[in-house]
Amino acid sequence: MSGTPSLADALAEGTVVLDGGLSDRLAAAGHDLSDELWSARLLAEDPGAITEAHLSYFEAGADVAITASYQATFEGFARRGIGRDRVAALLALSVGAARTAARRARTARPLWVAASVGPYGAMLADGSEYRGRYGLTVAELERFHRPRMEALAAAEPDILALETIPDTDEAEALLRILPGLGIPAWLSYSVTGDRTRAGRPLSDAFALAAGVDEVVAVG
Repeated sequence: MSGTPSLADALAEGTVVLDGGLSDRLAAAGHDLSDELWSARLLAEDPGAITEAHLSYFEAGADVAITASYQATFEGFARRGIGRDRVAALLALSVGAARTAARRARTARPLWVAASVGPYGAMLADGSEYRGRYGLTVAELERFHRPRMEALAAAEPDILALETIPDTDEAEALLRILPGLGIPAWLSYSVTGDRTRAGRPLSDAFALAAGVDEVVAVG
C-alpha cells in the first residue's frame, strides 16, 4: 500500500502481530474445510469468505494477513480439473483478497500481506508435511515450488511466508528460488525440540538462510 513502511523494516524495529489461523475463522463462519485443498478451495468457490476472515483478524488487531495459498498448488487444483492459467489467477486472488481486507479495515495503522507458501507435503494432504523426507531431490522440490512462488510474487505481496517447512532439503529448494523474485521472505520450520520434524538440527536449518539477503526473519 502506498505510504506503508516495509514489513521487513517493521520486523527489524519491533513487534508485528500476525493473524490467527485462517481455517479457524472460516470454520467458525460455517465453511466445511474437510477437503484436500483445505481453505484454498474457497479461493475458487467463495473468495469473499476469505476476505471476510482476513478482515476479522485485521480488526481484531493483526498487522499481517497470511494468504489462503498454503495448500494452493498447480498440482492440487489440477486434480479438480482446474487449468494452470486459472490456478495462477487463484494464487493472485489469494493476495488480492488480503489486500481488499486491508483496505476495508477500520484502522490507520500499517497493514501487510504475507503470501503463504506451504510445504510439498501439504499438497499431498496425507500428513507428510509434518514428517518431510518425501523421497524427492532438492532439484525436484525446486521445480515443484518455483511456479507457485513466481505466481505469488507477481501479485506483489509484502512478503512470502515460507511456512512450516519440515526438512532442510525443502528449505534449500525454496531458498534457491528467492533471488530474483523481488520479494522478501520469512522462513519457518515445523520442529520437535531442537530439530526439524525430519530430524535435522535447527542450527543447520537456520544456517541455510544466513546468506540469503531476501530472508528477513526465521522461526
